[in-house]
Amino acid sequence: MNRRAFLGTTTTAITAAITGRHLFAAAAEDSLPTARRLPRWRGFNLLEKFIARRDGNPPFPGSDFALLSEWGFDFARLPLSYWCWASPDAPRKLREPELKHLDEAVELGRKHGIHVNLNLHRAPGYCVNPPKEPQDLWTDEKALDACAFHWAHLARRFKGVPNDRLSFDLLNEPANVSETTYLRVVTRLVESIRGEDPQRLIIADGLRWGRDPVHGLAGLGIAQSTRGYDPNQVSHFKAGWVKGADQWAVPTWPLKLGDKVTDKDYLRRDRIAPWQELETKGVGIHVGEWGAHNQTPHAVVLAWMRDQLALWREAGWGWALWNLRGSFGVLNSGRADVKYENFRGHKLDREMLELLQTAGS
Repeated sequence: MNRRAFLGTTTTAITAAITGRHLFAAAAEDSLPTARRLPRWRGFNLLEKFIARRDGNPPFPGSDFALLSEWGFDFARLPLSYWCWASPDAPRKLREPELKHLDEAVELGRKHGIHVNLNLHRAPGYCVNPPKEPQDLWTDEKALDACAFHWAHLARRFKGVPNDRLSFDLLNEPANVSETTYLRVVTRLVESIRGEDPQRLIIADGLRWGRDPVHGLAGLGIAQSTRGYDPNQVSHFKAGWVKGADQWAVPTWPLKLGDKVTDKDYLRRDRIAPWQELETKGVGIHVGEWGAHNQTPHAVVLAWMRDQLALWREAGWGWALWNLRGSFGVLNSGRADVKYENFRGHKLDREMLELLQTAGS
């Protein structure tokens, strides 16, 4: 082979190799989740930093991530209180040891094939739960600046982690706020994130405690998160934090209240269809929280869950149960009408778990 032929052959091979790598990279990039197209991620909310504890805030257990993977789930939503690594009096003074727990959680997600979704459940200026923040995110520019500071820090901290491993959920369950106000706040937070990491996958909860789609956000290139707690008479029966829930009649499923019947068809019309309309605008949907408190009869819970899961499967949406351990979960839920299985030192609701694994698949 002469030199010219050798160079030509070599150049062709190199070009083919480079092109192949580019095609592979493009294919890998195309497979990443986008705000327009979210995977059907399914899993649980993990609550280690849901509230700030006076005796310290433990890291997320690696065993939880291993268990989710073992059971066939691929999603962990982490509701976070910024009080775990800062204080309302000095929101910009960050405690690095606590933030390293988030680094560890993201790494545990990588290790076990679990997508990690970071959510500010308590952000500077807003939390759906008491106590109220000293400043108001919706009206106070200083609170909004502080909230943007936290998201910018997280964006910078996790820049380069691919979107199939990590996403951001801006604010948990905005309640009594107008769409105009919410759009202004979300726009600012999105800008703070994209200023550090333009590619980060961002999700915003719907309005009215996450229940209602927000069409005004459709132009921001972010996904949205809905809820699966309807009807409250099933999901929050005798929940101590819901006023009057102890006075409700024992629920059934379908739920009958006077002449009104709430059933699967009602949920499809009232809870699915409005969000599907939002989807047509190029907005991916995920059910960030759902589940039923342990006072609802177990048979009712399972029947209701079966219909919810079927509806989300039809819609192509993923979901995250609230929670893994606790009164809504599959471990240590404290239900009086369940025959629990002893599972590695925990009380496992095997029937609920198998429903999530099969009907939710």
